Amino acid sequence: MDKDALDVIHQLNAHGYTALLVGGCIRDVLCGLTPKDFDVATDAPLDEIKRIFRRSRIIGRRFPIAHVRYGRNLIEVSTFRQSVSDNIEHDAQGMILRDEAFGTLQEDAFRRDFSVNALYFDPNSKEIIDYVNGLADLAKRRIRLIGEPAVRLAEDPVRILRAVRFANKLNFTLDEDIVDLIEDSAARLQAIPPARLFDEFLKLFLNGNGEAIWQQIRHTGIARALFPTCNPNSDLVVAAMRNTDERIKSGLSVTPGFLIAVLLWEDFAARAAEAVTGDDDPAFATLRNQQHTIAVPRRFGTFAKETWIIQERLIKRNPRTIPRLAQHKRFRAGFDFLCLRAESDPALSECAAWWSSFQEQDEAGQYDMIEQLPKPQRKRRRRNKRRSTS
Repeated sequence: MDKDALDVIHQLNAHGYTALLVGGCIRDVLCGLTPKDFDVATDAPLDEIKRIFRRSRIIGRRFPIAHVRYGRNLIEVSTFRQSVSDNIEHDAQGMILRDEAFGTLQEDAFRRDFSVNALYFDPNSKEIIDYVNGLADLAKRRIRLIGEPAVRLAEDPVRILRAVRFANKLNFTLDEDIVDLIEDSAARLQAIPPARLFDEFLKLFLNGNGEAIWQQIRHTGIARALFPTCNPNSDLVVAAMRNTDERIKSGLSVTPGFLIAVLLWEDFAARAAEAVTGDDDPAFATLRNQQHTIAVPRRFGTFAKETWIIQERLIKRNPRTIPRLAQHKRFRAGFDFLCLRAESDPALSECAAWWSSFQEQDEAGQYDMIEQLPKPQRKRRRRNKRRSTS
C-alpha cells in the first residue's frame, strides 16, 4: 500500500474520522497489478480535509474532491456520497451536473459506477468491505454497473469509455447490459466537454492497451463520437496503436501528438488534396474541426501538423535540402509516421527503406546516398519578349 495514502488515513483517523482506501487501487491489487493511484474515501467534510492537510486543495465542479499533495504524489480524497438526493442536480437527459449529496459509507458504495470499483480496504483491520458483490464480479472477470445500467450511463456517458478501458486493462468481459447501451451512450458523449474527452482519450490509448481498445470500438459510435473523420478501416491507425503499445511496454516515451496525427491523417490529406489558393490551411482546418469533439491542446496539434507537413519533403528527397531536413525537430516523428504508412502502402516502402539506411550511415555514406539521388530538374524561366514598337 502507498505510504502517503496510509498517512492520509492515519491523520483522518487521528481526528476522529473514518477513512478507507477505495476503488481502482483495491481492484488492481486483487488482480495482481501494481496500482498507479491510491484514493481515499472518508466521512470527513471537504473543508475539514483542507484544514487537516496544509498541502491540499478542493477541485472539481461536478464532484468536488480534495487533492492532498506529498511531494509529486497526489492522493485523491473524497467524502462519502449518496446516489439519491435532492442535492444532486441532473439535466433533462439525466446527466449529473452537480453532486454535493454527502452520505454514509454504504451509500457511497452504491453511488459508484462499477462493482469492481466499489471495494474498500481498511488498513487498520485489514478488512475488505464489499456492499455490491464486487468480489464476485472480480472472480467472474466481468465489468458490471451498479444499479440500473441505462440510468447510470445517462448520469455520466464517459462511463462507457471507462467500461471499455477497464475491460481491456483487466482482460474482463463487459456485462451484456453495457454492451447493449454502447450506441446510446456514444451519442450522449457529445454533451461531454471536449477538454474532458481529451483526458479520456489519453487514458484509453496511452495505457498499453490502445490497439485492443481501438479494435473493439472502431466500428461503434464511440469511435465516431471521438474522431468523426477517422476511417474505421484504416490499417495505419491499427499499426500506430500497436506501435504505441509496444513503446509503452518497453518503457519508451510516447506523445499524444503522434496518435492525433495518425487519427486525423486521412482528413488532413483529403483537405490538402482539395486545397486551393485562398482556402484555410488544411492542417488548421483539420485540427479546428476536431476541437468540436476532443479539445487537442495546441502543443499536440502543432506536433501533428509538423508531422504531416514533413511527409512530402521526406518523400521528395530533394538532395539540396536533405541535410537540413535530417536535423528538423520533427524528423524522427515524421520518419516513424512514414514507416507506418509504408506498412499499408507499398509505394512508400522504397522511400522508408532509403531513410532507414540513411540514418545508419556515417557522414561520407550519407553524402554518397544523396549524390545517387536523381537531381531535380530546374524549371526554365520564361523570358518576356520585348514587343517591337512601330
